[in-house]
Amino acid sequence: MNADTKKTRVLIVDDHPILRHGIAQLVGRESDFEACSEAGTVDEALAVLADQPADVAIVDLSLEEQSGLELIRRAKARHPALQCLVLSMHDERLHAERALRAGARGYLMKQEATRKIVAALRQVRAGRIYLSETVASEILTRLASGNERSDPAGGAVGGLSDREMEVLRLIGRGLKTGEIARSLHRSVHTIETHRANIKRKLGLRTSGDLARAAFKLSEPAAC
Repeated sequence: MNADTKKTRVLIVDDHPILRHGIAQLVGRESDFEACSEAGTVDEALAVLADQPADVAIVDLSLEEQSGLELIRRAKARHPALQCLVLSMHDERLHAERALRAGARGYLMKQEATRKIVAALRQVRAGRIYLSETVASEILTRLASGNERSDPAGGAVGGLSDREMEVLRLIGRGLKTGEIARSLHRSVHTIETHRANIKRKLGLRTSGDLARAAFKLSEPAAC
């Protein structure tokens, strides 16, 4: 790389410091990238971006409080030129389209980060979409058939709203209704309504059924 060429500044957002450090090392090995900053929460990431603008943000979906999708929406509203790459342990087939609708330009599974994160960053930096070949093919097939809003995993989860998916994720982490309400800055009544809607859409009868389904969906995807 020419010494006068500006490096791409990368913000890494994940609530696990060790993982952030590992990603920063991978990024820092490349002459055209610079891991310029790190953050562990949505608010922290937004504060960092206000002080140290980045070109690309690598964002985990499962942050401690609000989700990575919320961060992407808010960050893109404040910094339209920012490109976002989701790096997640959760199944790409369930979450990639939601991430793209929120404003992300790519989705990469954490299991593949060591081998593919540099290629994903370069794709996203160039303004192109980065997805696995399988998921990209599924999305294109649905678009071609006019069925763009169907569930990529072939189940009822695709019918949940982004907020309902976030509530389901927090249920899977063991949070109670009041804790979810505080985490999402919503009323207990609102969260109870989301829980009822999730049960109805997923065909679940009891709170135990809901907890089991949430836990299953929160498990890391198989390699």
